[in-house]
Amino acid sequence: MATPFILAGYPDRFPGVYHRIRFLCGDMTVFLDLGGGNTHLIVRNIELPRARQAGRARHIWCPEDLAPAGGLASDRDTSFAQAAAELLSREGVTEIRGDYLLPLLLVDVLGKRGIEVQFDPDLGRVDRRMKDDWEVQQLREAQQHTEAAIRHAYDTIARANVVDGVLQHDGAALTAERLRSMIIIFLLQRGLSNPNDCIVAPGRIGADCHHRGEGVLRLNEPIIIDVFPMSGKSRYWGDCTRTICRGAPHPTLSMMHGHVVEAKLRAIDACRAGRTGAAVHQAVLDVFTREQYHIGMPPDDAPDDLIFYPHGTGHGIGLECHEPPILDLLCGELVDGDALTIEPGLYCKAVGGVRVEDMVIARPDGCENLNELPEGLWWG
Repeated sequence: MATPFILAGYPDRFPGVYHRIRFLCGDMTVFLDLGGGNTHLIVRNIELPRARQAGRARHIWCPEDLAPAGGLASDRDTSFAQAAAELLSREGVTEIRGDYLLPLLLVDVLGKRGIEVQFDPDLGRVDRRMKDDWEVQQLREAQQHTEAAIRHAYDTIARANVVDGVLQHDGAALTAERLRSMIIIFLLQRGLSNPNDCIVAPGRIGADCHHRGEGVLRLNEPIIIDVFPMSGKSRYWGDCTRTICRGAPHPTLSMMHGHVVEAKLRAIDACRAGRTGAAVHQAVLDVFTREQYHIGMPPDDAPDDLIFYPHGTGHGIGLECHEPPILDLLCGELVDGDALTIEPGLYCKAVGGVRVEDMVIARPDGCENLNELPEGLWWG
């Protein structure tokens, strides 16, 4: 029998705990799996009804049910650790596995009761990668809202007046900062938040792939719009990027964009459960090396017209915006239900950047694309 395991933390902040219990609360929670269906959940007494309704463990407790002989500490988190130690002692457990987020408080209290905690780097990771139907639906809904926010940004740009090449909205210059605020408000009104902000990177700023963007938006210049919000209802994330250009794009920009879209389609074709993430990334590299683009960060003395690809092809997504696996040359086998972003990009300091990103679900016979937005520099 596998060593029992423990997950502990605040479900609204610890994705591994939330994934196991699937209801939110803002207090310490402990989940224990002792094997053979012998599962236990320790929550505050006021959370007992919701925990029982969720039905994610056979036994539901509050710390007061599991007080040690000396009583519980007044500190709430310590009392949960004491309750977990008492339960494990009653069950005769002397070894237990914990994940990389297990609080040291738990490790310390359990150790003092003679219970050894073993670090298991894989605990919960594969389970969280194998998205079930409910999780895929949460991702699909989050992505639909994400796309709607990008569509809102596009429509704002499309309706803007132009004065001396600068886009105008409501009588003032339309800036990256204003458009980001509009995107965030749009999402908040639909129950999604942006803990990590979002990206509206105009012109040459877009050559820095993680620059949030600043300054006025101009005609004939690229604008990278990368939106990655979290659903307040489900805690699952959306993530989508489009690069748009109102007006006449520079020929180099059009060329870059065409190759990025081609690379994305090749990567999606290569993406399926049972294949490696490295093969997905290689599909992108094949397109970019064919065109003799620089792979990696540009050298310090590189000319501004160097076109380069400095990052991986994508990442896992779910209860965190960035989860395993990372789609690069070290990435191993994909599993059925992996939720992944496919987001190749090309960057040039003289022109700006292009990134186009979809979210897919890997399956043995291919992958399901959760995106519907147009890919072009302008949608008409």
